[in-house]
Amino acid sequence: MDGAWRLAGVAVAILVAGGTGAPALADTPVDLELVLAVDVSGSVDAEEGRLQREGYVAALTDPKIQAAIRGGPFGRIAVTYVEWAGDSFQRITVPWTLLSDHGSVEAFASSIAESPTLSAQWTSISAAIDFSARLFNDNGFEGTRRVIDVSGDGVNNRGRPVQWARDEAVAAGITINGLPILNDRPNPWGGAAPTNLDGYYEEHVIGGPGAFLVPAVSFEAFADAILSKLLLEISGLTPDHDAGGRTGLASR
Repeated sequence: MDGAWRLAGVAVAILVAGGTGAPALADTPVDLELVLAVDVSGSVDAEEGRLQREGYVAALTDPKIQAAIRGGPFGRIAVTYVEWAGDSFQRITVPWTLLSDHGSVEAFASSIAESPTLSAQWTSISAAIDFSARLFNDNGFEGTRRVIDVSGDGVNNRGRPVQWARDEAVAAGITINGLPILNDRPNPWGGAAPTNLDGYYEEHVIGGPGAFLVPAVSFEAFADAILSKLLLEISGLTPDHDAGGRTGLASR
């Protein structure tokens, strides 16, 4: 009889745990889920690519960023670093990582710096947004905010219209911020750099509650621009005036 009761107790425990096994682990609550989506298309030459990577590493390891992370209600954020080019090239360079202290931030920045550098043809901001939006699904985190941070030096020239991708992401509760890189350097095959790229990003790329853009006036200015942008994103703030260049806001 005792054996029968023990078996019944085991059965009840299994049902309480979810029917067939251990209970599912809850997602880790964080202040922000952030996808850093970085352009590595053919218009970004080797020197520009190096400056982008170094800009992110310098910004992430800045003490102000680490203080901003600790200043949130949970004191932690989740970040992944994605590189993209045409509609068939998007890759997770550094997977979702919990950033909460000096060590975790330094390790994430080192992973960016040490990752192999790849590039591909064309520029599909729409595919980059679509790819990035899917990364929030089942990532193990539950953020009070979800943001895609798109940086690049060109307009969408492959894939579906970028505003379609933007609008779908915004409808799913995702905010898209922009960091257009403004420069007059011709691309590696001699084509002219796009004009009014910040206006293009403001009209077609950014969207969602509090969405904004912070232009980098050159690749050399990228580190300062991404530092300013990350501080705003992590703190949950939006710029309300020009700071070293035009700053755009959107209510889409």
